[in-house]
Amino acid sequence: MAHNHNHNHAEQELEQRNRLPTLIEVLGRRTLAPVDLFSFYIYMRDQQRSVDYLDFWLDVSQHMSLCRHYVRELRRSMLIETPDLEKATSKRSSQFLDNFNLEDASSVPSSGKGSQAHKVSAILRAEDPKRRNRGGDDYSPSHSLSSHPSNQSGTPLTHRASSDLHVNQVSSTPHTHTRTGTGTGLTNGNERPPRPSFMESSHLSSSSPGHTVARPDLRASAEKILYTFILPGSEREIVLPQPMVDRMISAIEDENRDDPEIFDDAKDYVFQAMERDAYPGFLQAKALGNLVPLSILLRLIIGLLCLAAGFWAGYWFILRHIPRSTRCWVILPFTLGTYFTTSYQYKLDLITAYAGFSEYTWMNWSRVREPYVKRLLMMRANMAMVMFLAGAVGLSVLFIFVPGVRF
Repeated sequence: MAHNHNHNHAEQELEQRNRLPTLIEVLGRRTLAPVDLFSFYIYMRDQQRSVDYLDFWLDVSQHMSLCRHYVRELRRSMLIETPDLEKATSKRSSQFLDNFNLEDASSVPSSGKGSQAHKVSAILRAEDPKRRNRGGDDYSPSHSLSSHPSNQSGTPLTHRASSDLHVNQVSSTPHTHTRTGTGTGLTNGNERPPRPSFMESSHLSSSSPGHTVARPDLRASAEKILYTFILPGSEREIVLPQPMVDRMISAIEDENRDDPEIFDDAKDYVFQAMERDAYPGFLQAKALGNLVPLSILLRLIIGLLCLAAGFWAGYWFILRHIPRSTRCWVILPFTLGTYFTTSYQYKLDLITAYAGFSEYTWMNWSRVREPYVKRLLMMRANMAMVMFLAGAVGLSVLFIFVPGVRF
């Protein structure tokens, strides 16, 4: 019943949203194609060449989910082991747990004392050290995440962030890169061989009964984020302010922390960079058009070639005084040329737009399901159709009915 209620609420929200979605809604999987998380991942990978930033944000969100799952298990175990919550040894943690809201808000970039990351971190830091170390003496980063967890907390990140995202449908290999230099924006860097998000091979501890999360799993998750994205010289290093990097390194390696609050500042920083530098281009590409850059470029080339052929044939027919019935052949190159150049101008293929499809990689199409984007693309398709018909008819009539001459 609750699942059906949430599903109906999501559908109602989509119908009522008479605007383009925000980045928070995209990252929170509250949007549909072509402005869903899968499409944004492909855009960051193929066009922005900054997918490492999105992977970092998603991995940190997954770490937050692991921490939330661990806190749930901690609460259950405390209720079983200490039913009398008036005992002094458990009173403080019980107050934290009773006042803690475990709703999934990991997709919302927030920080501060009122944020969920702060509450989870406070609970983890306040945990009894004996309980924290229980079963963790034999921890090693290479063994701590070895069994498949529940869907809530342990689905491999890139598959979880893109299983609904159908990443396996993409024929091209994901591109990753390393950013160089300083700056706050998302810019192109040197290409490196593709390396998947660490969560693709990371799972929960096999020593955790019932696929629950053990404390070493949190430690391993935090360390792998550090070693993958943060440490200087790492394979997928992202550019962050140096004081921010130093604080994260110190918190994990010196203070032995694994709570999600460690990454709050970096997560907000990356979110703001994506929102400022990548997301506007994503909306322009997916909400106002339905073609990828390669398709747009090819349409320009084909359109110009067809128009050149049409002009050459039209002038040849005129100068050779060819009958108008034969001149009608210029309709074909002018129609194709005008169609493709109009598609280039609007970054929109008219036929697929009316059919309700959008291109996410070269010659791979997905159906447009976001209601507002569907209406927006239809409006632009109507405008492009008017321009196409006016250009094709105008050029055809001009070169068919203009009087011919003989040289």
